Amino acid sequence: MKISLRPIAPTDAALLAALHKQGFHEAWDERAFATLMATPGMFGAIAGTDQPQGFILCRKAADEAEVLTLFVPEAFRRHGIATALIDRVAAEAALDKVAALYLEVADDNDAARALYAKCGFTEVGRRPRYYQAKVDALMLRRDLAAT
Repeated sequence: MKISLRPIAPTDAALLAALHKQGFHEAWDERAFATLMATPGMFGAIAGTDQPQGFILCRKAADEAEVLTLFVPEAFRRHGIATALIDRVAAEAALDKVAALYLEVADDNDAARALYAKCGFTEVGRRPRYYQAKVDALMLRRDLAAT
């Protein structure tokens, strides 16, 4: 499968909200995405041309960046899309002198944890009972010095 990526634009707020709703119980709406994307330091990518196959949204602050959200619909999983999205923002961040990319993931999300490990993230912290006061959040970091 050929993966086509493009930068996220402010006009993508409705599209991102629709995709986010497919994957998250507490999904962000169009207004939330529009507000986020109007914030300095926001960047990301969308996969797909005719049909969106996933997206990633990040925020840069000083020499660090954080993945705020990443989603690939079920029909497009296991085709390398999430990896391509992560690698795209990592490369973009590295060009912008970002030293590390951070994210957090639920401790019980084995598929996401495997993806992030494959993409070079390592655990640097833990927030006990962060999700629904039950599941720990793992704080992960990817060094971008070699990207």
